[in-house]
Amino acid sequence: MTFVVFLSVLILGIVLGLPIAWALIACGIALMLHLDYFNAQIIAQNMILGTDNFILLAIPFFILAGELMNRGGLSRRIIEVAMAAFGHVSGGLGYVAICASLIMASLSGSAIADSAALAAILIPMMKLGNYPEGSSGGLLAAGGVIAPVIPPSIALVVFGAIANVSISGLFMAAIVPGTLMAVSLIVAWRFVSRGGGFQTLERQPRAEVLRALWRALPALVLPIVVIGGLRVGIFTPTEAAVIAAVYASLVGAFVYGELTIKSFYEGLVEAGKTSAVVMFLIGTSMVSAWLITIANLPTQVIAFLQPFMDTPQLLVGMIVVLTLLLGMVLDFTPLSLILMPIVIPLAKAAGIDLIYFGVVFTIAGALGMLTPPVGNVLNVVAGVGKVRLDKIMVGVLPFLFAELAVLGLLVAFPWIITGPLDLLR
Repeated sequence: MTFVVFLSVLILGIVLGLPIAWALIACGIALMLHLDYFNAQIIAQNMILGTDNFILLAIPFFILAGELMNRGGLSRRIIEVAMAAFGHVSGGLGYVAICASLIMASLSGSAIADSAALAAILIPMMKLGNYPEGSSGGLLAAGGVIAPVIPPSIALVVFGAIANVSISGLFMAAIVPGTLMAVSLIVAWRFVSRGGGFQTLERQPRAEVLRALWRALPALVLPIVVIGGLRVGIFTPTEAAVIAAVYASLVGAFVYGELTIKSFYEGLVEAGKTSAVVMFLIGTSMVSAWLITIANLPTQVIAFLQPFMDTPQLLVGMIVVLTLLLGMVLDFTPLSLILMPIVIPLAKAAGIDLIYFGVVFTIAGALGMLTPPVGNVLNVVAGVGKVRLDKIMVGVLPFLFAELAVLGLLVAFPWIITGPLDLLR
């Protein structure tokens, strides 16, 4: 009955058009009334305590780093390197998009920011090259959702904070799956682009490719600094986020000379707005999470799924399917925050490695950003690239299926994640 109350109020709030944060507060109040435990102070207290976590400071700084990268010219230099290397290949701009998505994912950790930057630069060029608008936009959207997976990932920071597991371990474990997602897009694009009759860019001499690489080198150093520093233990994930933001601002201002005081201020404002939304969602979700624990809901769900507890892979598969289905109607952040208090105890009870589970859960949630009717990344690419949304919804399907195939492999063969992680440990 507790689960029915929670789910009914959440669905009602969404149907009525309430912002997700307020719908979560409504869920918390409904659970309090159902448990005869109403106390307004508990709502405020849990919202404050939910965001009072040093680890969560990484979120606004990684968001700020992404904003400063786009405004300071780092993102554009990365795209220029990919264009110089692959622009002459048939369908080359598609490979440019995939390569740039992978590199930018290792810098910002934000699917929205990466997708917007890539769409603004590449979609006009792809239109001029006779690339199908739907497939072009779909590819850029599918490349954008690699960002929540590849470190530094904001989603993995949140999971690590809630599950109380090593964020550095989550970052290391996500490198191989994120790379496999990019490889799957390359394979899918190869099939989609066959016989496309696309215009290609002029083949660049090796010297020009090296020059583009040299111009982008300051930007490409950032993921090495962040991941290398975390691996060696020089700094924590929160400190890594601060370093990323400072580094992006210094390179954009003094190396590329594109980050002005005005654009820096605009980046701060935009990052502040985005961070406020994310942190408010985290705070409100903690109200429901606390009451879910008080109501002993995880134990009830564990009892319901008891027949599957002896088969961890089947349990993970069921959670993945649930996450994908809910991802069609919920945005990534609230989806994760709603499900985590329920599924993490399930994974613990079944003896599943929480680092492995965190990566798989994050990928499943990220792919929800490619599915209508919410599909935030699809909407961003459509808006920025001036492409009809229905075209992108159709065009993204081959790439969505390719990434779903990778997710299926990770569920079926956990050693793809745990094997490399054991070596790094």
